[in-house]
Amino acid sequence: MKVKIYAARHSLTAYVVTSIFTSLTYAQDAGVSASGLEEIVVEATRISNPLDRIPASITVVQQDEIQLGRQQLGLDEALNRVPGLFMQNRYNFSRDLRISIRGFGARSSFGIRGVKILVDGIPETLPDGSGQVDSIDLGATRQIEVIRGPSSSLYGNASGGVISIISEDGPEIPFFSARFAAGDHGFQKVQLKSGGETDFMNYFISLSDTQIDGYRAHSQAENTQFSGRFNFDLGEDRNLLAIFNSTDQPISNDPGGINAAAVAEDRSSARGRNVDYDTGETLNQKRVGFVFSTPAGTNGELTARTYVVSRDFRNKLPQFPVADSVNLQRSFIGGGLAYTHSSTLGGMPNRFIVGFDIDDQNDERKRFLNDKGTLGALLFHQDENFTSQGVFLQNELSLSERLQLNFGLRHDNVEYLVTDHFLSDGDDSGIREMKDASPMLGMIYSLSPTHSLYGTISTAFETPNTTDFANPSGGGGFNPTLGPQNAVNYEAGLRGSIGDRHYYELAVFDIKVDDELIPTDVDGRDFFENAGTSSRTGVEFALNLNPTDRIHTSLSYAYTDFIFDEFKVTSTEGGVTTTDKDYSGNIIPGTVEHLFFGEIGYTHPSGWFSALDMLYVHDQFADNANAVKVDGYTVANLRVGIEKVIGSTVVSPFLGINNLFDTDYNTDIRINAWGKRYYEPAPGLNIYAGVTVRFDLL
Repeated sequence: MKVKIYAARHSLTAYVVTSIFTSLTYAQDAGVSASGLEEIVVEATRISNPLDRIPASITVVQQDEIQLGRQQLGLDEALNRVPGLFMQNRYNFSRDLRISIRGFGARSSFGIRGVKILVDGIPETLPDGSGQVDSIDLGATRQIEVIRGPSSSLYGNASGGVISIISEDGPEIPFFSARFAAGDHGFQKVQLKSGGETDFMNYFISLSDTQIDGYRAHSQAENTQFSGRFNFDLGEDRNLLAIFNSTDQPISNDPGGINAAAVAEDRSSARGRNVDYDTGETLNQKRVGFVFSTPAGTNGELTARTYVVSRDFRNKLPQFPVADSVNLQRSFIGGGLAYTHSSTLGGMPNRFIVGFDIDDQNDERKRFLNDKGTLGALLFHQDENFTSQGVFLQNELSLSERLQLNFGLRHDNVEYLVTDHFLSDGDDSGIREMKDASPMLGMIYSLSPTHSLYGTISTAFETPNTTDFANPSGGGGFNPTLGPQNAVNYEAGLRGSIGDRHYYELAVFDIKVDDELIPTDVDGRDFFENAGTSSRTGVEFALNLNPTDRIHTSLSYAYTDFIFDEFKVTSTEGGVTTTDKDYSGNIIPGTVEHLFFGEIGYTHPSGWFSALDMLYVHDQFADNANAVKVDGYTVANLRVGIEKVIGSTVVSPFLGINNLFDTDYNTDIRINAWGKRYYEPAPGLNIYAGVTVRFDLL
């Protein structure tokens, strides 16, 4: 029976591939219309600007690229097209996506590190630098902006790159839509959306529910989200944006990493200990935020934001020294104020923004004995308070019609306070204070109305987060030897349009990092150490070609060389320091030398659409010693569908095939994993299908 299903799937694959290329061949005869390229305005740089006036590497991904015909399991579905952005781990919902921008974030053992995540201007990244995307509803996302490179002058701690997510808003005519999708490995997703506009308010609300059994054993997940965005026009150019999100994730099991022998025997297997101890996480999170803007004097604007997030998180682990469960009660609050002004300086046009951010994270962390899935005795109890205070300035000075000079500076004060309540092993209370100033200098020159050249020097600093600070001794408090990492980025780039249909961008960069934070596995539990110095050089290229109104293509490529310049592991005994291991000159694990993405899409006036994409990932090393090399892979995906208008109703059935050619690859590599359990195999060819029904309410 399995053989028949497998053959049927591959017959379907062959049929759809043949159909899409037949339609693409037909489309070559279509005429070219001068529709022109839309101007893209970027908000993530704090001062909004057209993309071609920003001296930094930025990619903007639009709504159809995020939602149309997508399965909507992970951000990587839409963001693989971004050059230099490397994402892993779509299918383990307990550990979240591993997102790496120019090597920042590659160290993450779970969640997101070193990359700032924003949702409608509200930080999803905590003051300690950790972030997650489990509360982001891709089916309600309108645009994603990615700043590729150090951006601490904008956002402070853990800003090796920025991903700014902007939610949908309501159209002029109120609507309601329902989307249902289902597929292999027990996948089901239902989404209901509605939105519209009144004289004084634009509104949008969304409810989604996702369930999946998973390809591997013990990888089930469920996630329900309810979110909304309300933009109030208060008159006299004053606006109030209110957003909320509620996320309930009662199940997200962790199948664990497995070794090469287990992969060869059964790719879908879970680590036995993870099954025995019922590892995985549950969470419940609520987020509310407000952004208020008002004119302030002549040519000025004042923007204030505030937010509060509460998170109840539980995570069962099979780790050293005993299996335990983390129970975390978190409150995350903050706000900021910014003033923007446009005027002249020395007779030249000038804009600047000055402001401050205050963020406060309070965690009550407990660990209980994990007695094969049942919670036992209390093993650990401490309060952790992480606060961040930052002041910033950004300035844009137009030296001429063609030349613009940008300057930025930010100073952050980060404090980590631990109050130990589990005193049977002594009082591990303590405090760490970390400060940093982050400058940025940039220049952009218009070679012509359609081509621009830029150069920039930017910086990033990144503190260990509360998990990174875990004490290798096994007690409470924090690791006293661990400190933040700092980076300086030198970059030059060229971007522009070719005719009315095509766009390109090219960037070269060189980054120097001091005290790189690197994970080391101790009997199955990750701890962190500073790795001395490292260097990262690379080239990023992207090209969008639209030969006709019906055909669009997207190509991106990144070449990178990320190495440890100096990384020695030492031990001291009897006053004598000995070098135990020397990793100097090795490639940073979890990074890839070559990364290529290509997509070709077709839309027909009758409503048919199709897209075929391909991602090539080069080899990567799984350990600091570079003793374990993980083979590269190429994965292709296909999606097809049609939008049919029936009166005021739009019906859109769609079909998607992931891993079109049934490639064996790993969805994630666990860096420096104990017991050589580096691998999390990805599913082979799998299919999903669904339908969206949308109609106007007037």
